[in-house]
Amino acid sequence: MTMPAPDPARLTAIDVHVHLEAPKGGHATDAAATKYFGDSGAARDGASLVDYYRARQMACVVFTVDERLTGRPHVSNQAVIDLARAHPDVVIPFASLDPTRGPEAVREAKRLVAEGVVRGLKLHPPLQQFSPNDPLAYPLYEVFAEARLPVLFHTGHSGIGTGMPGGGGVRLKYGNPMLIDDVAVDFPDLPIILAHPSFPWQDEAISICLHKPTVYIDLSGWSPKYFSATLVQYANTLLKHKVLFGTDYPLITPDRWLTDFAAIPIKDEVRPLILKENAVKLFGLGQ
Repeated sequence: MTMPAPDPARLTAIDVHVHLEAPKGGHATDAAATKYFGDSGAARDGASLVDYYRARQMACVVFTVDERLTGRPHVSNQAVIDLARAHPDVVIPFASLDPTRGPEAVREAKRLVAEGVVRGLKLHPPLQQFSPNDPLAYPLYEVFAEARLPVLFHTGHSGIGTGMPGGGGVRLKYGNPMLIDDVAVDFPDLPIILAHPSFPWQDEAISICLHKPTVYIDLSGWSPKYFSATLVQYANTLLKHKVLFGTDYPLITPDRWLTDFAAIPIKDEVRPLILKENAVKLFGLGQ
């Protein structure tokens, strides 16, 4: 049975980038992330997350990150799915699967997709330590391409590991969005979301999104006041139907993000596209 989805008519916005995190446990990576992003004050438990978004009449795409590089504890895909089942008016569940797990990850992907319990896949190449165009990941892409479900890739600089010795082992090269251009060519029916303003490769991300009809950009992980003039220009014009609201909750909250978004020169007719309508179309909500 397919997971129920939020009713877009009841929503003010759809945040396409929300993490369900384990409680902070004094891990060095958490401390470095807090130093980099600041302390948002946002609660990390699922119930608080749901209450926060429901109070603002928002839905959100929720996921964990299946990685072992940092050693941080993380919640399971099942925890994300259980949260969505309990709160289908708010939570749109994505799976996270590490492609380096090979056939095991592919089997899990096939099961989750066949059961209709996830609506996409979250990948973080710098933390999962793989190149997006490495053939090892292609069997995983095939599962989601066949189902026409989106894959969301972290791109650009990683706030995780910033300032730690050796960057916490995070290799930034895996966040270059140009590596994902190969995926868009090899899987032309696969919806792809390039997560975050892709510093220092923002122009590359814009080019890929402009060139490949199935590629979108989410605006998470940065306060809008730091968006480049080029990103704002394209969001207002040629990419106005392909840019998505995202925050990176709990690191950045919608309240902070929307306050800063209101202050940048986005056209009035474009704002609702970014905040909700583009995501409604991409995820097929209300159909």
